[in-house]
Amino acid sequence: MPIGPEVAAAALALAAAAAWGAGDFGGGLLARRTDVLGVVLVSQVAGLVIAAAIAVGRGEPVPGPGDAAWAGAAGLFGGMGIAALYRGLAAGRMGIIAPVTGVIAPAIPVAIGIALAGPPGPVRALGLGLGMAAVVLVSRSSEAGPARAGLGLAVGAGISFGLFFSAISMVGPGLLFGPLVIARAAAIAFVGAAIVVARRPWRPPARLAVAILGVAALDIAGNAFFLAATQAGRLDVAAVLSSLYPVTTVLLAVVVLRERVTGTHALGIVAAGAAIACISLG
Repeated sequence: MPIGPEVAAAALALAAAAAWGAGDFGGGLLARRTDVLGVVLVSQVAGLVIAAAIAVGRGEPVPGPGDAAWAGAAGLFGGMGIAALYRGLAAGRMGIIAPVTGVIAPAIPVAIGIALAGPPGPVRALGLGLGMAAVVLVSRSSEAGPARAGLGLAVGAGISFGLFFSAISMVGPGLLFGPLVIARAAAIAFVGAAIVVARRPWRPPARLAVAILGVAALDIAGNAFFLAATQAGRLDVAAVLSSLYPVTTVLLAVVVLRERVTGTHALGIVAAGAAIACISLG
């Protein structure tokens, strides 16, 4: 039985979620061991090299001015989002930071979908309400500062990722890695400027090179899967399903770091998953 475009788009979006979630977990761990801007810069440079090599190998055409502009804007938003997310994951609990980001990220693409296709139906409206409730539940904590640390960064990362989703989806069909090269170049310029302004040591230790390369490969894979998903199906569905990446991050945090998930946080994570499902079904 042939696979329909919407099924293929959903599968690609879920693949993006798996790659991004694992990459975010690794990036968050690296940001606890060295300067976050250094991790982001080196991973973005490595991602650029990987994307350029694949684009040349696939024989992709050079993106036109319009596609290049959208890719550059996406790169700026993506660079801001990655920097904020990694810093948040390093400062706070991954089981809290990741779900907050994942719920906020699809809001902008969904809003664009509403503007283009009209107001949501009852199922999608329920999903939006569940998403807002999830943010409140996941953000609540009776513990001291560390449990709440990084929430502002998580919100900023979510908004930046939503803008990234929206901008990169405007790239024309048939282009995958070429636009990602431009996006990486824009992100590198942003992070490089931030390093110059910060005036602090940023170079990661050489022993972390392999780990950073792994994070870069996962990130570029997630981006490619997401861009392919937007070209195969609807933007809002691709954005929402790919925003399941916190599930991977949280599971890795529980298994590897033994992070404790309270009942309230678990309810918030479940609500976030239900919100994503409702928005997709709607």
